[in-house]
Amino acid sequence: MNAHMHIREILRHGKPTFSFEFFPARTEASAEELYQTIRDLEPLHPSFVSITYGAGGGTRELTHQLVARIKETTGIPPIPHLTCVGHTKAEVEQILLRYAALGVCNILALRGDPPQQQSDYDWSQGEFRYAADLVRFIREFNESGRHPSGGFGIGVAGFPEGHPATPNRLHEMDHLKAKCAEGADYICTQLFFDNHDFFDFRDRCTLAGIDIPIIAGIMPVTSLSSMRRMAELAAGSRYPAKLLRALSRAQDDPVAVEKVGIHYAAQQCSELLDGKVDGLHFYTLNKSNVTTQIYHSLGITVTP
Repeated sequence: MNAHMHIREILRHGKPTFSFEFFPARTEASAEELYQTIRDLEPLHPSFVSITYGAGGGTRELTHQLVARIKETTGIPPIPHLTCVGHTKAEVEQILLRYAALGVCNILALRGDPPQQQSDYDWSQGEFRYAADLVRFIREFNESGRHPSGGFGIGVAGFPEGHPATPNRLHEMDHLKAKCAEGADYICTQLFFDNHDFFDFRDRCTLAGIDIPIIAGIMPVTSLSSMRRMAELAAGSRYPAKLLRALSRAQDDPVAVEKVGIHYAAQQCSELLDGKVDGLHFYTLNKSNVTTQIYHSLGITVTP
């Protein structure tokens, strides 16, 4: 895979795509562990890797450093997340200029979460109120001709289980359609555990006239504590009874719990592939072992 490829080319080149997400490490030791994880996954020839961006831009510099390292030392296209919360247009413009100079060709544009200490954050006071505003700004940056490769590919988030801040599912689809209309090239979904939610979401996108590729976000359950943490972070996550029954059989045996999680995620991925999913995006939690096992269990032929 060419690290300089626009996401539209990536999606055409390797359908379905297989990709991984990482979050920036905060210490030198954990940074080296993370980089080794990335090197361990590199032989799988991922279509791209995405790098998260902390609430309120809290990991802005760490995100940039990791993106730069991946860009300079691997052949994997990096896709940095970019959130608009707490940022002015001038700040976002500088971030885009830095990525353009680095040769980064794609961005995942998100509304983002306010810093934890700002629970009363006033969205109406920011220069970007919605993710659609950020997508429009990136598109206008592209049109200005300041990206040496012609512009950034733009991804946006989708929520098969519903966006926690938008309980009205009709309004939720309106927001997604607005993001896509501003110039998004693809959708990457939040994690989900029931494939019915994904296929229903995809059908509703079609009914809404959204015709860009939709990549499914997969996060295997690797421990009971991580499952509880996911339930807190991704408010509204639904754990199907089938998964809960299997986990209850494993009881408190961490090895058995991980095996259940791997098996369940592998079945999920197999069904999604049978359903002609545009891509699978693995939320790795910065670990390679579980993702590698799922990947190999699917019988995928790895090609550069």
